[in-house]
Amino acid sequence: MLSVRQRTRGPFRRWLRLVRTSACGPDAHRPGHQAGGTEDTVPADFTPDLAHEPHEIPGPPFGDDPAQVPPAPSIAPSTASSPAPRLSAGQPRQDRAPGTFDNPSESSRQTWKPTHARRKEVLKALGIFQRATAEHLWRMLRPGDRHDRCTRDTLNALKEQGKVWVETRLESNHQLWVLTERGHKEAKQLLPGNVRVSALRKLEFDEDGEPVTGDGFDEHAAAVTLTAAVLTGAGFGTPLSWQTEIGHKLPYGYTQYADLTMRAPDVDVPAMLLEVDRVNEPVDVLVAKVRRYTEWFELLAPKADKAKARAARHDGAAVHDFRLWSRIYPETGQEGYVPVAFVFTGKTKAQRASRMRRLEQAARPYFAGTKYPGGGITAVDYHQAVPVVVTELERITADPDGAAGKVWRRLGRDEWQTLTEALDNPDGDRLHVVQRELSRRRQAEREAVNREAQRPVCGRCGSKFTDDRWDTVRRYPAQDHRELCGPCLHEHHEQVKAEKAARRQAEEAAAREPAEAEAKKNRGRFGRRR
Repeated sequence: MLSVRQRTRGPFRRWLRLVRTSACGPDAHRPGHQAGGTEDTVPADFTPDLAHEPHEIPGPPFGDDPAQVPPAPSIAPSTASSPAPRLSAGQPRQDRAPGTFDNPSESSRQTWKPTHARRKEVLKALGIFQRATAEHLWRMLRPGDRHDRCTRDTLNALKEQGKVWVETRLESNHQLWVLTERGHKEAKQLLPGNVRVSALRKLEFDEDGEPVTGDGFDEHAAAVTLTAAVLTGAGFGTPLSWQTEIGHKLPYGYTQYADLTMRAPDVDVPAMLLEVDRVNEPVDVLVAKVRRYTEWFELLAPKADKAKARAARHDGAAVHDFRLWSRIYPETGQEGYVPVAFVFTGKTKAQRASRMRRLEQAARPYFAGTKYPGGGITAVDYHQAVPVVVTELERITADPDGAAGKVWRRLGRDEWQTLTEALDNPDGDRLHVVQRELSRRRQAEREAVNREAQRPVCGRCGSKFTDDRWDTVRRYPAQDHRELCGPCLHEHHEQVKAEKAARRQAEEAAAREPAEAEAKKNRGRFGRRR
């Protein structure tokens, strides 16, 4: 027998749908009518006027021809300018001139009609993310629009074609859209082969014939899609840059699934793994995720030389050439592994802040890195560390610059920075190069001082030896007069030569004296004979 709740749930839901339908009927568009705050209601000032309606913005993110989608999609630089103020189509009316709309028109022939290009881009996005609200798709696909009206019209057009359906309503009262089997097949054909298509969400019914939903899972899936949407809208990716639920298998049989992965070569943030947390799990679970990511990053690639990999551990980034992750993700452009981002949402601001602090304390061994050796060196070696950044969806949506603003914090730092600043390592290799050169200079100066202190002094004049004289003394330890400097030694040698010459002259003079005396004697004798 059915319970009272089961007997009344079906009629109540049917009554609720009638109420919602009446809220979107003709009365909903009369002047003075207040919108219910959902994405299905339209204020009076959004009533279409074909003479002034703006058409779609050219250049959809996916393009019209799936065959032209590049195999390795990239993202725009993360310095995207802040878009014009936007508002949800369910917000209260605002005062504006008659005949004007939130989407500024480029010509008077613009229309709200959902185009084929818009249908294709919505199908592709739902094929990647499985679940999304109109607001998510608006932020992701058409960040230049002022509101999500055209996106909602596109979803309703796809619903009439049997390609999408509304799975549930979130706590925010937004509809959560998913693909039907027909839409899933078409999305799979539109997406390039290197993009993983999410699993088909099959419609299940309860005993009353009402759809069965998993509210907790739906809220988490919506938060994941919103994270990708706000990042994409800020210029950090295109829908083709993202994939959901990518597994990272570990040798002991466990597979760590990432809520979101981003691959976008040739930009400031080429790769990133994201975990969305609704503050409903123990912090130990988050720490275990960081630990398992670290273990996966350390796995060697197939057929990698283990001996060379061990030797390369002490050679900075060279070790990553032997790792499995470098075969799957593009180079990060920084030291270390692929960055991991935790995006918190839900509960209170204080609870989210407390969660970040506890994660920072417990996961420090995995993201802190190690200090480079050497006196006076404060630089950190991040090559074997996982860069971990945190943020909040509430903080991102409140910031005028969105995800491109200073809404990210690198664990181990206190300040909030932009994503590129947070992932940079000013205290890493660049600082190590500077400090190592400075240390080398200081060591050379100390050695020069010590050398001068040991330099010999001349025993005669008191002058210090020149480098050449000092090297000669050390090279020939048995040399005489080692206590004399070069000039004094030269003077000594000249003095010795002079003394030798004087002695030789004296000896020669002494040898000549007897001969000269004999010659004088003989001359005197001859003189008497005459």
